[in-house]
Amino acid sequence: MSFPYLWSVRERPSLFSRRWLKVWLKRIFNLPGLVAIIYRRAYYQAMGASLGQLTILGKLDLNGPASQLKVGERSFISSGVHLALHEKITIGHRVVINSGVQLLSGSHQTSDPAWSMFAKPIVIGDYAWVATSSIILPGVKIGEGAVVAAGAVVCRDVPEYEIVAGNPAKKVGQRCRDLSYSPVDLCASYEAWLGKVSSEIV
Repeated sequence: MSFPYLWSVRERPSLFSRRWLKVWLKRIFNLPGLVAIIYRRAYYQAMGASLGQLTILGKLDLNGPASQLKVGERSFISSGVHLALHEKITIGHRVVINSGVQLLSGSHQTSDPAWSMFAKPIVIGDYAWVATSSIILPGVKIGEGAVVAAGAVVCRDVPEYEIVAGNPAKKVGQRCRDLSYSPVDLCASYEAWLGKVSSEIV
């Protein structure tokens, strides 16, 4: 995301109206946060990561080349997330990944006397929510709209809209469908610019 894009999709209240004054005061107040978001995006993109529009990244712990990371639009990845990028990690649109999560695309063969390493890609579908301190193991696919509960250890694929919890993770529920929210809309630094037009942006 470049600032010109955010500027082009900004809310445009009537000049000098009460709403105009409120919006611009919020923009000025939240400017440091916006600058931090833009800086982190530019940093990870310079390292080779592919990031969709309006996606927000916290301070990540990357083990491996950032070029193995692809994130869709309007997703939120919190600070403190560990990404073992031995293989590709693909994260969809409007995904939430909370702090302490570990996405491990590589591990070791326990059946091999030489303890050789292997790597398999991880895929996380649109609207998925991977909650605090959960662990996603190599080769796992998290389906669209699925929820991984806090502290869960996921070693098998999670079907669309399924809620899993525990170690190893097992189905504990089903999520509603037809999801339409954007997690980054909750970020004050974006809300100050997008305002009422946010939900209209594709």
